Amino acid sequence: MSKFWQTTRFRIALDKPRVMGIVNVTPDSFSDGGQHGNPTAALAHCELLLKEGADILDIGGESSRPGARPVSAEDEWARVAPVLTVALTMGCPVSLDTAKPVLMQRALELGVDIVNDINALRAAGAEEAVAQHPRCGVCLMHMQGEPQSMQAAPSYLDVVSEVGQYLADRASRLRERGVAPERIVLDPGIGFGKTVEHNFELLRRQAELLRLGYPMLAGWSRKSSLGSVTGRPAGERLVASVAAALAAVQRGAAIVRVHDVAATVDALKVWRAAGLPAP
Repeated sequence: MSKFWQTTRFRIALDKPRVMGIVNVTPDSFSDGGQHGNPTAALAHCELLLKEGADILDIGGESSRPGARPVSAEDEWARVAPVLTVALTMGCPVSLDTAKPVLMQRALELGVDIVNDINALRAAGAEEAVAQHPRCGVCLMHMQGEPQSMQAAPSYLDVVSEVGQYLADRASRLRERGVAPERIVLDPGIGFGKTVEHNFELLRRQAELLRLGYPMLAGWSRKSSLGSVTGRPAGERLVASVAAALAAVQRGAAIVRVHDVAATVDALKVWRAAGLPAP
């Protein structure tokens, strides 16, 4: 498994867990919709997350919460383009969270470092957008179904095996197109077409997914499964989110994607100081 993540401008060392800070430039994301819905607010949030210790900024302009309605490519680009442009001057890796190939292409032309796709580059032209770039990083996520319907009736015979096979297939497709393995990170897609039981099974058996040979990104922050366990609404899941991030790191996750950067960074500092074992 690669000890770094190759991206457009940065070779991100994975000798310690990295924190990806979430910047939703949307009116309807499940836990912070509308809070950073204009470029000024979003860029202020970018600056705050970096001060809190974020290693990567992940900027998205379309909500992927269950039942979310799709937005047009032009509307999504209008939301993210001014934020990406300035974020690229902040001295950190910048990721675009999108499933639209035309936006991937535009963002890569701007100089964006990472394409983070909940659809694992399945849309026509998405593989090409990434493969034709010489260095950009990519995160491939598993999702059963589509955001509008993914939580209607998730079903698996063995969720870990099926998620693992899907991610292995998607990574192989990119490798066949000439994308170097050190550019690829995998995400099991917590909350994307999974029940609470599915999500925690993926966490318990996360080490099995690491056998695919790629770094793992874990995105537990404020997810509904944490609400199911704690009984708390999205805005009150900070402690649960940090606990889930630490559990994912202990099981080998290289990157955690979070809303609450400061708390996660502090928790990881304690985790590392204690010398807690990874798998």
